[in-house]
Amino acid sequence: MSTISTARGDAATAGRRFIADLAPSERIQGLYSVSNAQLGRTRQDKPYLKCIVGDRTGEMPARMWSIDEATFRSLPTDGFAVIEGETQPYQGELQLIIHTIAPAEPSSEEMRDLLPCSKRPVPEMFAELTTLLATLKHPAMQALAKLYLDDKFLMDAFRQAPAAKSMHHAYLGGLLEHTLTLVKLADLICPLYPKVNRDIVIMGLFLHDLGKTRELVYDRAFSYSDRGELIGHIVEGAIMLHDKAHQLIREQGIRLPSGALTVLQHIIISHHGVPEFGAAKIPATPEAILVAHLDNLDAKTTMALAAARPERTNSFDAGGNFTEKQWALDTKIYRPDVLAS
Repeated sequence: MSTISTARGDAATAGRRFIADLAPSERIQGLYSVSNAQLGRTRQDKPYLKCIVGDRTGEMPARMWSIDEATFRSLPTDGFAVIEGETQPYQGELQLIIHTIAPAEPSSEEMRDLLPCSKRPVPEMFAELTTLLATLKHPAMQALAKLYLDDKFLMDAFRQAPAAKSMHHAYLGGLLEHTLTLVKLADLICPLYPKVNRDIVIMGLFLHDLGKTRELVYDRAFSYSDRGELIGHIVEGAIMLHDKAHQLIREQGIRLPSGALTVLQHIIISHHGVPEFGAAKIPATPEAILVAHLDNLDAKTTMALAAARPERTNSFDAGGNFTEKQWALDTKIYRPDVLAS
């Protein structure tokens, strides 16, 4: 069986090479995240490993062409491993050819190198969000927001969770960052539409993705929980809101105004816009339409910027003015900022 020791010494951890720094034909050895590990079969019907290898700077596809099933069974589907291998260019991007691999449990210090994090401090973002939520005017909305904010377990998860597994804001603190951006956008836009109920929009944006705290697993390589696969964050968020509304009645004797629970749940289940993108209903109130468009605006703009103008440029770059096709955006993205000095 081809493995390397899980007792990681200097060779595995010191002077590590980050994914974004790798170049073609470079040998690496170190601790990396592994996601979506699968056992494939070659044309000669031999087993091989295919997975995604990553760290806090990015990820790349990986293959191990010679692996026995016992080694594969020892690996996590989504987790961490010490890997030795070599990079190679393939179809305009880098992939990793794995020579040896063994499962590993990273220390808290090592986790900082393995999972991407928001660049903004989480306490700063959370304080800014709570300040905006304090501007809600209706007493029932104020009470509902406070009930959520006082749920320490939920808020701890909210501050830590990514906003997605891979599409946008896919890093620790990403869900909070995405939510804060949306609430700030709404704070600017709602005055332009005086007949839109600002409280419903702000509360709907605060709640719209909270189900992701249960949908996603983020204490290892980002993936979906069993409940995430079976229920999903949209339904989860609507269930959570139903429970919170009844908790508000039970504990504080505060009942939401007639129809308020329904329109907030409608925002949650419709914020993906159309059924093919996961919406259970098409947005059908002015507030739900605004929420869906703001969510789409932030998600797609963030994806476009990450593809065309990443914070950190990979050492290996196929070049050109356009990215590869971004399937979530259904187009290539033009890279240059033509007015940049």
